[in-house]
Amino acid sequence: MPHVKDSLPTDAVIPAIAESVAMKPGDDAHDHEAHDHGFELQDIIRIALVAVAAALVWFRVWEPFAHVSLIGIVGTLIGIYPILKEAAENVMERRMTMELSMTIAILAALAIGQFFTALIIVVFVLIAEVLEGLTVQRGRTAIRELLNLLPNEVTVRRSGRAEQRSTESIRAGEIIEVNPGARIPVDGDVVGGNSFVDQATITGESLPVEKLPGTSVFAGTVNQSGALEIRVTRIGRDTAFGRILNAVEEAERSRAPIQKTADRLAGYLVWFALGCAVLTFIITRNLTSTISVIIVAGACGIAAGTPLAILGGIGRSAREGAIIKGGLYLELLSSVDTVVFDKTGTLTLGTPEVTSILAADGHTEQEVLEIASIAEQRSEHPSAKAIVNKAAKSQLEVSAPEEFKYAPGKGIDCRVDHRRILVGKKHFFGTTTLFLTVQGLVEIPRPRY
Repeated sequence: MPHVKDSLPTDAVIPAIAESVAMKPGDDAHDHEAHDHGFELQDIIRIALVAVAAALVWFRVWEPFAHVSLIGIVGTLIGIYPILKEAAENVMERRMTMELSMTIAILAALAIGQFFTALIIVVFVLIAEVLEGLTVQRGRTAIRELLNLLPNEVTVRRSGRAEQRSTESIRAGEIIEVNPGARIPVDGDVVGGNSFVDQATITGESLPVEKLPGTSVFAGTVNQSGALEIRVTRIGRDTAFGRILNAVEEAERSRAPIQKTADRLAGYLVWFALGCAVLTFIITRNLTSTISVIIVAGACGIAAGTPLAILGGIGRSAREGAIIKGGLYLELLSSVDTVVFDKTGTLTLGTPEVTSILAADGHTEQEVLEIASIAEQRSEHPSAKAIVNKAAKSQLEVSAPEEFKYAPGKGIDCRVDHRRILVGKKHFFGTTTLFLTVQGLVEIPRPRY
């Protein structure tokens, strides 16, 4: 019989689900929520106004007072509000952050009359917060894209009739119909029909799995060939698909140990910067140099960079099909020295391909391939498609079967040119010895369907 293997891709794509226990969200969830607004219109307007104010101050367009810039003060007030708000919250929580250190630098610049410097600091901080918000928003977008995989409407049987209803309106125990090519909206048990279902998004299996009455299906998987009738067992967030989404959301709210270390170091850096600023002023008596020390030693690189890197990694992985259940597990990757892959569909494409054919004595590989492809050309099984493709590549002229019977989960019984062909599992053929002749298969008992 033909041997089938997975063909190797040119670029290895690794969809996987990290099976670990997610860290519980704690009080530090504020760090992620603070900048989850993304790029909004008010942010564009605020940054633009502050930038225009900085340009006007630089070119001294309107300066009615010698030592005070009204444009600089107004522009700073417009831009500093969100920064000052977060700095106040950080003070209440007794936390030293980038916003707090930058607020100190801005107020100090205003105090010595460096209005242009204050405006430039405001612009850079606002841009940094917008970029941070965009990164967080990309992670949220990945979750929304996963949610969009599920259909909004479903065909449900009620009172003996098929009705189109919203997915939210169906209840456990009802019977729904899923047509070929449609995505399954719920977890449930098959009660009617036969099909192959691509459930790689849930189980990681690269090849479609045959579904017969009595087998289970999962929300988010794709019905490929036949129509299915499914009794609903779980809906929405209770499904396996919903639990995966919960895992992604918890991952975004959780904090890796390295983030706590980064926050602690950021606090030390702010205090160190303030100490260096005081020392600079004592030595130089130069306020500009003193403020420069505070700005340069801002803790934004440590405090903001670490959570952004983790959130960005989780969001990007979700878009590529890998669900990572927390920053902790990204951090643990640094200590991994051995990776074990499930080859099928991970290091390979998951597409079956005939690599060799073992023919019985007295028969050729071409003869076996021709007979098998006659039976398999009407089958939806992944191995059947591989056999048919092999016959096409070998330029074999394959006749269409005159009769075709498919026993789900067992095999195929067909006839062509008065010959009977059986293809399937061993128990499908019964116990009688089979003989392959030029005229076909003889002495074959009636298959037990």
